[in-house]
Amino acid sequence: MGIIGGDTAFIVGAKAYFNKSFSMDLNLNSIRYYRQAFIEVIHGVLIEIDMVNQKKLSMDEYISMISLKTGALIEKSLLIGTSYAKLENEYIPHFSTYGVNLGIIFQIIDDILGTFGDEKVTGKPTDGDIREGKHTCLLIEAMNNLEVKKKERLVKLMSNSEMNEEDVKEVRDLFMEADAINSSKKLASKYYEEASDALEKLKPVVNESEIEFFENLLKFVLERKF
Repeated sequence: MGIIGGDTAFIVGAKAYFNKSFSMDLNLNSIRYYRQAFIEVIHGVLIEIDMVNQKKLSMDEYISMISLKTGALIEKSLLIGTSYAKLENEYIPHFSTYGVNLGIIFQIIDDILGTFGDEKVTGKPTDGDIREGKHTCLLIEAMNNLEVKKKERLVKLMSNSEMNEEDVKEVRDLFMEADAINSSKKLASKYYEEASDALEKLKPVVNESEIEFFENLLKFVLERKF
């Protein structure tokens, strides 16, 4: 059902590019971004699914995955806008950097909220990622920071497909001991700074009110609680 829904959504979205309000050249350029976003998001999701089966994962691999899964969607949405606005080519990479980094920040914070968020605020359970054995930024940071015996314990817990509440709590405790939340927030802040720098470079061609909107959006995503 999900596959059929996704295929249908892609076709319905593509139909918008044949709207005669814009020239065919602009529509064709934009549909290239649309198609590429679809490909990259699917690629990212497939990588994420496969990651559950990998015993070892680096932060670089994780960032690469979320750049595709989440970053590409935001990036290509912005680039479609730059295409219709006929933005000068020299400024397009800055929108690209902003979009990808915004997606990275969103996903890192999503990982944190997915384990340590307030369920009443997020509307989602906080044990899902742990029970599914997902390779979140919290898990990677914990594996980088814990001593050997505790790493082995964490691997064993995350490999258990039938975790009980005590197991989930122990995983959370190991994340806390490894200071995984703060490490992940620092990582998100790094990409926040890069996105802010990209916005600074867009000031010659983007209105002040629009820059302010993008700055506020960036801050909201970094500080969100839901």
